[in-house]
Amino acid sequence: MSPYLVSDEVEDYGAAHTTPPAAHLLALQRETVETLDAPQMLTGDVEGRFLELLVFLAAPRLVLEIGTYSGYSALAMAAALPADGQIVTCELSDEHADVAERHIAAAGQSGRIEVRRGRAIDTIATLDGPFDLVFIDADKASYLDYYEAVLPKLSARGVIVVDNVFWSGRVAQPASVDDEDSTVAMRAFNDHVMGDPRVINVMLTVRDGMTLLRRA
Repeated sequence: MSPYLVSDEVEDYGAAHTTPPAAHLLALQRETVETLDAPQMLTGDVEGRFLELLVFLAAPRLVLEIGTYSGYSALAMAAALPADGQIVTCELSDEHADVAERHIAAAGQSGRIEVRRGRAIDTIATLDGPFDLVFIDADKASYLDYYEAVLPKLSARGVIVVDNVFWSGRVAQPASVDDEDSTVAMRAFNDHVMGDPRVINVMLTVRDGMTLLRRA
């Protein structure tokens, strides 16, 4: 069983029947795997295309990404961004931000993707919105804080996309005193969203689980 809950064969089949990534994304992918820590955090080809299609459908003017890592997801979304669209992406690690900015520039997207360094929650406080699309994919313990910070700034037809909501299936297991803090945090976040009357949400079995939500 792969870390994304389906068999490796099914995961590979899905990737093989998804339009492959552009050359600049492949170059970014290679460098990430070869040089950065935790390459498993890299947005995969299938999820990248999925995010691109969401941007295509939503035609957002302002996208907020929480968790840049090496920039793959931001660049994937930029491929479908409207001419007047902008992506603001938040990254705590200077090492990761350096890689992301270099690849964003190489892809000719510096004018449309802005990397904000520092704590994402502080960056969110400086932004007025409204956000048409928000992608949350950073430290799991802060997911609830990010959610509460961006929801009031979501546009009327805005969508929040939350990654890793299955946490390799651990959230679906009975709670235990041995659970890692991240597992406890993700389980609490999922339950909070499910009980929040302000939103309509759907949890998808894409890679490690993705929740899409909008205002009720």
